[in-house]
Amino acid sequence: MQLFIITVPIIGVLGLGGAFIFYQIVMKRSGGEGKVAQIADLIHQGAMVFMKRELIILWIFALIIGACLAFLKGDFKEAASFFIGAGCSSVAGFIGMYSATKANVRTTVAAHESGPAEALSTAFFGGSVMGMTVASMGLIGLGGLFVWFGRSPEDAHVLHAFAMGASLVALFYRVGGGIFTKAADVGADLVGKVEAGIPEDDPRNPGVIADNVGDNVGDVAGMGSDIFESYCGAQVATIAIAATLTVPVLTSLGGSQETLMFLPLALASIGLICSILGIVLVRLFSKRDPAQALRIGTIGSAVIFMAAAYFVIDYFEVSAGVWWCVVAGAIGGVLIGLVTEYYTAGKPVRIIAKSSETGVATVMISGLAIGLQSVVIPLLTIAGIIFIAYDQADLYGVGISAVGMLATVGITMAIDAYGPVADNAGGIAEMSGMGEKTRSITDSLDAVGNTTAAIGKGFAIGAAGLAALTLIAAYINTVNEKLDEAIELSLANPLVLIGVFIGGVIPFLNGSITMNAVGDAAYEMIEEIRRQFREIPGLLEGKAEPDSTRCVDIATQAALKKMALPALLAVGAPAVVGFVLGPETLGGMLVGALLTCILLALFMSNSGGAWDNAKKYVEEGHHGGKGSEAHKGCVVGDTVGDPLKDTSGPSMNILINVMSIVSLVIAPLL
Repeated sequence: MQLFIITVPIIGVLGLGGAFIFYQIVMKRSGGEGKVAQIADLIHQGAMVFMKRELIILWIFALIIGACLAFLKGDFKEAASFFIGAGCSSVAGFIGMYSATKANVRTTVAAHESGPAEALSTAFFGGSVMGMTVASMGLIGLGGLFVWFGRSPEDAHVLHAFAMGASLVALFYRVGGGIFTKAADVGADLVGKVEAGIPEDDPRNPGVIADNVGDNVGDVAGMGSDIFESYCGAQVATIAIAATLTVPVLTSLGGSQETLMFLPLALASIGLICSILGIVLVRLFSKRDPAQALRIGTIGSAVIFMAAAYFVIDYFEVSAGVWWCVVAGAIGGVLIGLVTEYYTAGKPVRIIAKSSETGVATVMISGLAIGLQSVVIPLLTIAGIIFIAYDQADLYGVGISAVGMLATVGITMAIDAYGPVADNAGGIAEMSGMGEKTRSITDSLDAVGNTTAAIGKGFAIGAAGLAALTLIAAYINTVNEKLDEAIELSLANPLVLIGVFIGGVIPFLNGSITMNAVGDAAYEMIEEIRRQFREIPGLLEGKAEPDSTRCVDIATQAALKKMALPALLAVGAPAVVGFVLGPETLGGMLVGALLTCILLALFMSNSGGAWDNAKKYVEEGHHGGKGSEAHKGCVVGDTVGDPLKDTSGPSMNILINVMSIVSLVIAPLL
């Protein structure tokens, strides 16, 4: 067992080596010269400036929380674990974003010089750096801590703080990046497309560089940290459940307690290897249809993982029921992704596009209706996963199903990060004037990227929901260990019912805060873009250069100011409810927040994704094409949907996981 445990961080280091190889492959491609290189450098520098300023604020928060852990709980190992978790997540997001801002221009040049196959390959390898780094840093951090601190049930609590550190970083990266990207996107679209009547990514638009910067800080670093916290949170919660299993449950599952605690890490390690095989599959099929190649990589890695997981579980002599939990989680993740793809890239998109012929109002009505409908199958899928997992392996099975869904995060995140790289490539092609042929190639890659991004969001929501449920189960087990009488989350208990209502309200409040943050920041951006069009002579005629740096600065300052309140809400609410109203009310609050978060996240993300792709469908020439009244209606729908799908919706994943892990960490104090 000792040998197997040590291999986990070693596999993580090897995975990081794989990420470096992918980065080197990307960097060997031409980065262009002249205007194209200048534009790419502006995007890269803007992203770096934002990230550095965000990290300063983030680590001020981290130092305060780490100090509280050290002195209030008197456990310096737990504080160290918290900082390691925050550090691993910060590094993963930073490396992924850095790589993406180098891959974008190389994708553009590849499309211009070599064609679609090389462009797809470049964008995908750029995204693969993010995917491999997320999985590898999780194994290095968690695996290392498990080796040194967390192998015994008495010390498993040290790992809880690692997940808390990862969640804190995800909150800042996702919310801050989301506010930045949507403030820039909304401002650039409303003034550029609607008022000035110029194309998307037109170099005359002062907000375009900020928009492209936002794709990287929000959709690469933000999404990476989002998945990282669910990935680690699922493993930590499953280890915590294994550490508190009763003798009858241990007997039914087979294997020792140490084996069951180690199994999530073993499955995640196998998942990383399967992700690498999935990346190879994408490369092999990249010369065919891009969407098909990406789908083959995702599904192929999941199938390989399920087969490998069977042999791992059998080798450790654990019950076969645990393997069925893995299968339920892996298939459930793929199913949620496919359902999300249907609602954001299938027939519903064409329904919204058709409704644009009768104006903005019908675009909004049809988009909202489709978003509401889109939550049904994913929620039933999650319920089905829980049913199968609990039936096969009790609460431990629920945790293992979450691990099974997230084990191949390397390929999942690679495909998701591919989207922003392809989007940036199109923007760079437009701004540098590379011509219709190049833009046609980048547009086709971007269209696939929009779908993969929507699938990634659906997958992230499902994974976050299962991970949070596992954390809640771990919280209840931990509280019960500390109390003489076990708590029950019964609705007959008024304290639990009060908690459910409080929890149900918090996601709505969070959504309001983040939507208002985007609205306020977008207002400043719109005024600045209008000012530049008005005051810079010859800008609209293409005879003068816009002040893009000013727009980047506006988006940066707005994001850094507005992300503090959601962070305080997520971290502070569990502490206030837990210490004032008690552990039962806190448990009820987590249940209420979990359901509301999943519902809102799916509704917001899918509505926004459907509006976005309906706009692109019209831009392809349907229902009047670009510049038509139908197009203007779809642009408004897309503008409303932008903060829903890229700020408020994704923030729900972070919110429920942060609330759950904070509750688990403070459970011994309640």
